[in-house]
Amino acid sequence: MKYDVIVCGAGIVGMATALALTRARINVALVAPKRAPLAMPAEQYHARVYAISQASQAFLASLGIWDAMPQERITAVDAMQVNGDRDGQVVLDAWQAAQPHLAWIVESGEIERALFQALAIYGVPWIDDTMRSWQDGQITTGRGQVMQASLFIGADGARSPLRTAAGMTHQKREYGDKGLVTHLTCEKPHQNTAYQWFSDHHVLAFLPMPDTSEGHQVSLVWSVDDATADRYLQMDEAALARALPEALNRVAAGCLGKLTVRSPLHGFPLTLEKAQSVASGVALVGDAAHRVHPLAGQGLNLGLVDVKVLAQVLAGKEAFRPYGDLRVLERYARTRAADVMAMRLATDGLYRLFAHDLPALPLLRNAGMKLVQQLPWVKRRLIAGASGF
Repeated sequence: MKYDVIVCGAGIVGMATALALTRARINVALVAPKRAPLAMPAEQYHARVYAISQASQAFLASLGIWDAMPQERITAVDAMQVNGDRDGQVVLDAWQAAQPHLAWIVESGEIERALFQALAIYGVPWIDDTMRSWQDGQITTGRGQVMQASLFIGADGARSPLRTAAGMTHQKREYGDKGLVTHLTCEKPHQNTAYQWFSDHHVLAFLPMPDTSEGHQVSLVWSVDDATADRYLQMDEAALARALPEALNRVAAGCLGKLTVRSPLHGFPLTLEKAQSVASGVALVGDAAHRVHPLAGQGLNLGLVDVKVLAQVLAGKEAFRPYGDLRVLERYARTRAADVMAMRLATDGLYRLFAHDLPALPLLRNAGMKLVQQLPWVKRRLIAGASGF
């Protein structure tokens, strides 16, 4: 089997890549296990949610994906309140930048379902298999199929088999933390505000979600050290229902009132990763190319911009150059380098700023937050950066 481009991996970024290239009239196939995303019953929500920036929302809309998702399951973020470990606080409102919303909170499963359906509608070839090996313009799958293409795109996650097979460099640093995620019923309305606290080397976030018959709802994203995370992950349901809300409200100071756990708790390790993004005949997107700390909620947004830029570069290449030409792929790498590096430095720098307890540092970092709160033009720049434009 031969195609112009083969995409390895079928997460959100992988499916979006295949769809964007198909819409650009590029002959593309997807290689990954084919599993239809689970449809959740009313008032039950997928465990993983994403904060979708304005740029990502516009890109998903351009692919026909945004309107294909049930809008009642999407929550707009109109404000964000960031709290330091003392009295520092920064509040960002959409109106400060003349924007209707700062972002949207969307379940991973709903984005996946819309992409899965779109790929079926467009008739994108999906080989239900895994990549076993890669060499000079062809892959061999787990079932022994040999597939050829000018370009192979690795959208196969942080442990990317294609990246490994192609011998592309990869740097990884463990934070020694895990991200804990679950959904909570809260006593007070969230008012479409995302809340974040930096405290005791941990980062806690409450993301606004649709209300349910049980009350108001937020999604929890809590970055904690491995030992603390493992303690909560090993608790039975009854113990977790008692211990987790109590611990959260110690940090949040009862901001949203009484909290009740309403879904299973999940955890994932946090790492800082960077890979060689292109080689002759190979390009990486999403987690295969880079991972950053989730404190800014920008991981998926970075991956979707990868897809947008790569699709534009491939669609605009000279007719005489093949899709896997290194000179073409380097245009993608150069375009993405500054944006990815800036996000990497910002998230890692902010994490480290609150991870150290040197005598004067808490005072300085909270004083800095209070200064930012008094400078509207700085807040407008922060909003613009978070929007992705």
